Amino acid sequence: MVQSTLPILLLASLTAVATARNCQNLTVPISISARNTNFSLQAPATNVDVSNFILNFSQPGVNFTEQALGPNGAPNSTSGEFATITGTYSIGATYCEPDSGPGSALQILTHGVAFDRSYWDFPAHDYNYSYVNAALARNYSTFAYDRLGLGSSSHGEPVNEIQTGLEVAALHALTTQLRQAAVPGIAASYDKVLHVGHSYGSVQTWALTAMYEGISDGIVLTGFSESGDFVPYFMLGGNYILAHDASPTLASYPAGYLAPADVTAIQINFFAPGNFDPDILDAAYRGGQPVTIGELMTLGGVTTGNNTFGGPVLIVTGERDIPFCGGNCDVSNPSIPAQANQSFPNTSYFDTIIVPGAGHGLNLVNIYFPL
Repeated sequence: MVQSTLPILLLASLTAVATARNCQNLTVPISISARNTNFSLQAPATNVDVSNFILNFSQPGVNFTEQALGPNGAPNSTSGEFATITGTYSIGATYCEPDSGPGSALQILTHGVAFDRSYWDFPAHDYNYSYVNAALARNYSTFAYDRLGLGSSSHGEPVNEIQTGLEVAALHALTTQLRQAAVPGIAASYDKVLHVGHSYGSVQTWALTAMYEGISDGIVLTGFSESGDFVPYFMLGGNYILAHDASPTLASYPAGYLAPADVTAIQINFFAPGNFDPDILDAAYRGGQPVTIGELMTLGGVTTGNNTFGGPVLIVTGERDIPFCGGNCDVSNPSIPAQANQSFPNTSYFDTIIVPGAGHGLNLVNIYFPL
């Protein structure tokens, strides 16, 4: 019975799932508040500044985040290491349900760095890599959204505003509205609401359930472990430059938003050798989204300590995942992702699946691996 509350994942590159679907794009207003970290760091103004930031952030034995704490620069703050950020924002989202009507449960899908919500409904190759289609075929409804700060959601100041804390507050606000059937354009009400994350979206899902008891009926953390040891690999492999220099589609983002400079950076961080279609790699790069300095500075330390979440937990990570396993999740026994079991003492069900040969971008790999 417990396992039935978990989404049945069909991770990417599967044979096309023929399913009838009813989808609509939405703009959801939210009013939120969060305790953000107050950094004295200035947004890098040049690509040399970006490289200096990456090198300083990735230096072994140095806590650059702690060094960057300071009294200046945070919106609505004049001093101190923390600042309360309050605002009203718009969240771009897509809600889908089977043509037969609302599914048996609602999955809230939170994407990671370098993508927007299209990661879950990837359009290349006639949606053959669509997680949403796989979920709809199994009678789930889905709500995929652009994380606060990018895509069709509200953008913001990239150092002291668009940080993990404010984004988790946004996820909480969205979840609350969906549970209350209060999102304009969605008439359905759901008794079960599940959260599925990828990468940084999994970090936020973990944080959501740690902060808000009873907010979720089950979580799936993909492209995830609790280890922060390998984040420098991701930073250095990402070949980051200012987002507005990376692509004309990102020209509106101010300094402090970063993006990979070339397709090779996407390959290194998201695709394992031999298990991807080059067309999909190119599509992932062309449709890529930026990351803020504030996000990078606040993603560490979020998933430390115990999480009292009592529902079922499933972790699914590619064997060759770079940012969360350093390229080999099976280097230890139990695997690096499986070690998170110790952090969920109250969970009703816990399992970890390592997808053989897969990289970090699980939805986009050429591996048939039904779960």
